[in-house]
Amino acid sequence: VQLQASGGGLAQAGGSLRLYCVISGFDKGGYTIGWFRRAPGKEREGIGCISSDGDYTSYIDDMKGRFSISKDNANYTMYLQMADLEPDDTAVYYCAIDRTLEFRGYTPQCDDGRMDYWGKGTQVTVSS
Repeated sequence: VQLQASGGGLAQAGGSLRLYCVISGFDKGGYTIGWFRRAPGKEREGIGCISSDGDYTSYIDDMKGRFSISKDNANYTMYLQMADLEPDDTAVYYCAIDRTLEFRGYTPQCDDGRMDYWGKGTQVTVSS
């Protein structure tokens, strides 16, 4: 299983970026895939997840609003659309996959401890 994150780069505060995560070597359904990030000097934190069919999303606390996760099943690609970027969004962004899909209410569970495979990450730097 390989997860390849891309789309990172340098952005101005208030700007937008779209990250991509291409999935390969994993063609079973019923999984959860998500975005996480690690800012310099901080613990890794979750952003949100999406179900394998792309129908259900969950976001971690304050991430909903400026961040939107979507999925193109035909191209095995997950997206993270980031808007109104802030310098605190500077981090390495990772995508990861949980081979299972379990719900908490109507949203998929999205815990980094559940993830089975991780991509290498893509750097996002936001300047003020």
